Amino acid sequence: MSDRIEPARAPSGTHDVLWPESARWEALLAHFASVVESAGYGLAHTPIFEDARVFRRGIGEGSEVVGKEMYEFEDRGGRSLALRPEGTASLVRAYVQHRPTLPWKAWYATPAFRYERPQAGRYRQHHQLGVEALGPADPDLDVEVISLADDFYRSLGLRRFKLRINSMGDGSCRPGYLALLTDHLVARREELCVEHAGRVDANPLRALDCKRDECRSVTGGAPHFIDHLCGECRGAFDRVLAGLDALGVAWVIDHRLVRGFDYYTRTCFEFGSDALDSAQNGIGGGGRYDGLVEMLGGPSTPGIGFGLGIERILLACDAEGVFPVAPPPLDAYIIDVTGGDAARDLSALLRRAGLRVEQAFDGRSMKSQLKSADRSGARLALIVGSDELEQDAVTVRTMRGVGEQVQVPRADVVAAVRQTVGSTDPIRKEHL
Repeated sequence: MSDRIEPARAPSGTHDVLWPESARWEALLAHFASVVESAGYGLAHTPIFEDARVFRRGIGEGSEVVGKEMYEFEDRGGRSLALRPEGTASLVRAYVQHRPTLPWKAWYATPAFRYERPQAGRYRQHHQLGVEALGPADPDLDVEVISLADDFYRSLGLRRFKLRINSMGDGSCRPGYLALLTDHLVARREELCVEHAGRVDANPLRALDCKRDECRSVTGGAPHFIDHLCGECRGAFDRVLAGLDALGVAWVIDHRLVRGFDYYTRTCFEFGSDALDSAQNGIGGGGRYDGLVEMLGGPSTPGIGFGLGIERILLACDAEGVFPVAPPPLDAYIIDVTGGDAARDLSALLRRAGLRVEQAFDGRSMKSQLKSADRSGARLALIVGSDELEQDAVTVRTMRGVGEQVQVPRADVVAAVRQTVGSTDPIRKEHL
């Protein structure tokens, strides 16, 4: 019998993000923070698991996310908890609990968990960037939120994406529209896909969102939500469209767009990339959720937000050939053949001066350490041998570009490195 231990692997539907790829994720988050913080949004962190009722109430018992995809479990104390399947409900729960001053604008970066079939850019643990804005019911806030997403995509260099938008009405006009839609679907129930034929009465909106040919054929002739909005909802929707036009944000109305969660009201929107496969081209979306705070036990408080998929965004960037990110270069690699004390101390000195530095370990030879310095991509090699140690000096050798090898006093090594790797280096300038 073999005692061989099988190598550990990540669970199905998950993936690792390792260096240097992770440098691109860091840059993406920095871009996002820059865009949304310019509009007054601040970072918020919430637990990755919540009381399962947060998602059952907010997303809806009849949704596919709650019914089929949510990771729900009982903890050792007998409490029913769920891993976060999306970001909005958790942020709204945090508002209900802590009641920050309105208007409250928050952004987040979070993993989200859904038990679904893994596919390109969508994993069982995927990652989202998002914003939530609570307080104002003003449709101009809708414009702000949507334009922030548009600005973010453009800041990455993306151009081949489209904004689809619709209105889902509110408690005044939605019931009347649902009755019309239900009548239309029931009359052609046998033509719907098997999944939605049996759910027409309980949740007719899901058929609009179905991508199967059977349902799309039936819903192609369905009544349009925006043709049955009440006066207030229609006025708000028109204001949103006019605002997007004023800001130069292109849009198309999609009468089938209803989003998948029960908490959405009025404005709903999605961004899709034409550079990705049409069946899985979504790179983000959101909408208004004016009743969600009340669903979670808080006072009546309007809200709107979006969630953007990090993996999908990076796939779109790859497809368009934009947003390449090289890891920030090392300023220096320290080579020490005198026992290691000099490398240890010089590394700390230079790092505390704000420089990026690595060193060799395990007492390797000069030749081996020089090879490591070359592979590291460092601009400089800082060499300490017996002569340098005796003279309390460091030899500075240029590893990239043309430059003379010089010996400098140890006390001047920080200034010498800074002089060489300063703002004249275009790669370093990008990361300063």
